[in-house]
Amino acid sequence: MIRRRFVFGTLMLALFVLGWWVGRGSSGDLYSNLDVFVEVLQKIQDNYVDPIKPASAVRGAIDGMLDDLDPYSQYLDEKEYASLKDFTRGEFNGIGVVVGVRNDFPTVISPIEGSPAWEAGLHSGDVILKVDGKSTAGLNVAQASELLRGAAGTPVTVTIGREGEDGERDVKLTRREIVTKSVPYAFMVGRDVGYVRLASFSEKSAAEVRNAVDRLHKEGARRFVLDLRQNPGGLLDQAVDVAEEFLPKGEMVVYTHGRTKGQDQRYYSAAKDADTGSPLAVLVDEGSASASEIVAGALQDRDRALILGRTTFGKGSVQSVFTLAGGRTALKVTTALYYTPSGRSIHKPRPRHDLETDEDAEPDSSADSVKARPQFHTRAGRVVYGGGGITPDVLVKVDSLPPLALEIERRGLAFRYANRWANTHPGAKVERELPPGVWTDFAGWLRGEKLTFDDATLAAQRLPIERALRRELARRIGGDSAAMKVVLEGDPAFARALEVLGRAARPADVFAGGVGDQSRDPAR
Repeated sequence: MIRRRFVFGTLMLALFVLGWWVGRGSSGDLYSNLDVFVEVLQKIQDNYVDPIKPASAVRGAIDGMLDDLDPYSQYLDEKEYASLKDFTRGEFNGIGVVVGVRNDFPTVISPIEGSPAWEAGLHSGDVILKVDGKSTAGLNVAQASELLRGAAGTPVTVTIGREGEDGERDVKLTRREIVTKSVPYAFMVGRDVGYVRLASFSEKSAAEVRNAVDRLHKEGARRFVLDLRQNPGGLLDQAVDVAEEFLPKGEMVVYTHGRTKGQDQRYYSAAKDADTGSPLAVLVDEGSASASEIVAGALQDRDRALILGRTTFGKGSVQSVFTLAGGRTALKVTTALYYTPSGRSIHKPRPRHDLETDEDAEPDSSADSVKARPQFHTRAGRVVYGGGGITPDVLVKVDSLPPLALEIERRGLAFRYANRWANTHPGAKVERELPPGVWTDFAGWLRGEKLTFDDATLAAQRLPIERALRRELARRIGGDSAAMKVVLEGDPAFARALEVLGRAARPADVFAGGVGDQSRDPAR
């Protein structure tokens, strides 16, 4: 049995090495090196001090082959491949909660509306202490999610702790299919501005954007903000379909260029009833990647929208997914690059092992850095920049939090207090100001949490701290949409978008007075 398993593993390795060497040299080089590789494997099998595991050897060889490629080429095992398919469908089986980690325990950030968790009354801030009797202490988000997910129809018991209540409670749930939304919320801001948050790209993203825009039009929206910040991307066809919701029929959205036949493709808008007449602002940041950059780049190159925020991530490569034998694993390989209609490459090359570090770093959006990049022109002749990612027309830096407010956010204190307060004030509402007595009570509670500060410091930083508290109270009482409305009150990029839209009657008006012409003021 061991011998047969090893032979199978050796054959698998040989197949992968074969594919690797096909691209490395002549067929003679391929087979001579393959002979050496198989001989080495045989020597290890016969002589190594410990038995080797074929499955581990196969995975190690695959990882070794991919190690010289870019960060986006990956071997997907069964769980990883299943997770990718769930993401692209926007569906998974579970109880329906978004979780984070607070004080070493998984904590409910928000239940998904209509899910088993929602119906069972799980609240934002509920601490998940156990799953089926197993302690969750020390689990990260991925580990907690794996415990909560499972086949539809299977039961799970979640033990929760809740601020303001003594002890813990068991909640028995039945998992089922959960459908997540690419547009988690869309709402009116003021009299005639519609805000649409596009958080990801899945199979239904374009339809959700279309429905949100249509609904907001009926509610009186005449101008729009499309928020693509922290959107990691997703399906190419959905990026094209979202862009065409705002572009005339027949406009190029993006094109791809690769090494092999069939990778050179051009994608055009095809919608007959697109919204081409509403002034549009698009918000991006360093977390906007892939499909988000395709949408932003197309709308920028076609002078359809003003792009505001910070330079995007620069993930402009196409990955093709090849299902492997058995259909349960796959190989994801970079096969082409994306280009905007003006010819800009979205892609910023990254070393394979520097991806995580680089992604967390804020791109250099200084005036000198922007001007040093390759220049291209939009249809109207505005200067735009290549060199990786989408550089906004209007660059807006993030306001940093003062020290006390930052520590309150870091420790999740506003989140915890809001849960405690909301649980002891059922039916309460949160308006533009805190309910009477809440600020004083919160200040006393902070001291009880051993947070050191004086009255003068608290008073000086009251605005960002109070906004954080109102945000979490709004989340607990009105959901994520209500929380986002509070967040936008202190959002400099959103404020700049409203300023521009406020004087725009037609789409082209968003560029009036040099706004959006980076050749004039790239660091604005």
